[in-house]
Amino acid sequence: MLQHLPALRRYARALTGDAWAADDLVQDTLERACSRWRLWLAGSDLRAWLFTVMHNTYLNGRRSALARPVAVGVDPEDTDLPGPASRRDDLLDLQRCLLLLPDEQRCVLLLVGMEDMPYADVARVLGIPLGTVMSRLSRARARLRELMEAPARPAPTTAPAPLRRLK
Repeated sequence: MLQHLPALRRYARALTGDAWAADDLVQDTLERACSRWRLWLAGSDLRAWLFTVMHNTYLNGRRSALARPVAVGVDPEDTDLPGPASRRDDLLDLQRCLLLLPDEQRCVLLLVGMEDMPYADVARVLGIPLGTVMSRLSRARARLRELMEAPARPAPTTAPAPLRRLK
């Protein structure tokens, strides 16, 4: 299990976009894997099983986060992150664009592109048919290309509106 930690951390970081959230996701994944160790079939791919556990843990966390009420309202126009101002920020721009992809496309793209998993393993990890993996991968690549080629928006120059107290 220890040999798979770097790959799990890398995938979690790409999924969440935040180092702290990624560490929490890896910890939750390992806790769940240890508590459900009997569900792993001896002789099967441990790496694929761990990624399946991580993927399901991530989706469960997203669902529960969507169910929680949000206390502070945010203007939808302010949620878009500005693009980079120069070419040296391409990696930050790539991360921003990855986070703009839908979860199902981002997961497939990261497992194939970053973790170098075969399509069949990705299908098993995500619990989807092989054709769906290829379709989502194609759409994710096309959308990522569109996002990366779009002109960068300049950073906002005006100060954000102050929060109002509601009674």
